[in-house]
Amino acid sequence: MTEYSQDASAHPEAPHMINRANWLRAAVLGANDGIVSVSALIVGVAAADPSPQAILIAGAAGLAAGAMSMAAGEYVSVSSQSDIERADLDRERTALAEMPDQELAELAAIFESRGMTAATALQAAREVTLHDALGAHAREELGLHDVNQANPLQAALASLVTFAIAAAVPLAAAVLAPAGMVIPVVLVVTLVALAILGAVGARAGGAPLLPATIRVLVWGAFAMAVTMGVGRIFGISA
Repeated sequence: MTEYSQDASAHPEAPHMINRANWLRAAVLGANDGIVSVSALIVGVAAADPSPQAILIAGAAGLAAGAMSMAAGEYVSVSSQSDIERADLDRERTALAEMPDQELAELAAIFESRGMTAATALQAAREVTLHDALGAHAREELGLHDVNQANPLQAALASLVTFAIAAAVPLAAAVLAPAGMVIPVVLVVTLVALAILGAVGARAGGAPLLPATIRVLVWGAFAMAVTMGVGRIFGISA
C-alpha cells in the first residue's frame, strides 16, 4: 500500500508506539514461540529419554524447523493481508473514478458520524478529496494507514531471527546443564527468559511491564507443563 503516505509526527521527540506494531508483533511472537516451543520440546524429550544426544537432536531440530516455519507462516499470512489491502484499494480507486459524488457523500457521512456538523463534514470531505482522495478513503473508510501496512518480508525476517535467537537459550541451557539436571535447569532458564521477553516487549511497545510479563510467564509455564506431562507418559509407557 504505497499509493499514499501520512505526514510526519507532530512530536518526533516522543513517537507513537503504534509505529512499531508490525515488526514488534512479529518479533515478540517469534521470540516467545522460540523459547516456549523449544524448551517444551526439550523438557518433553528429557522426561521420556534424558540422554544428552536425544535432547540435543530434538532441540536443534526444533530450532531449525521452528525458525523456518515461523518465517514461512508470517510471510504467507501477512502476504494474504497485503493482498486484501490491495484489492480493497483497487475497489476504492474504481469507485472514485466511476462515482465520485457518492464517494464524497460517503466520506462526508463518516466525518459527520464523528461529531462534525453536516456542512463542516462536507467541506472537510471536499478538502481531503482534493488533496488525496484515495488516501482519504483508505484511512477513513477502510482503516488503512502506513503504520499498519502489511510488510510480509519484514514480518518473516523478524520472526525467523527472533525465533532462532530465543530458541538457542533453552538449547544452550540443556547442553550446559549437569547430568540429571536438564529439566530443572531448562525450566528456570526458560522462565527467566520469558520474563525478560515480556518486559522488553512491553517496554518497546510502551505498555505496562507487569501484565505483559505475567502473561508471557503463565502461558509459557503452562505449555512446558503440558509437554513434560506428555513426555513422562510416553517415557513410562515405553
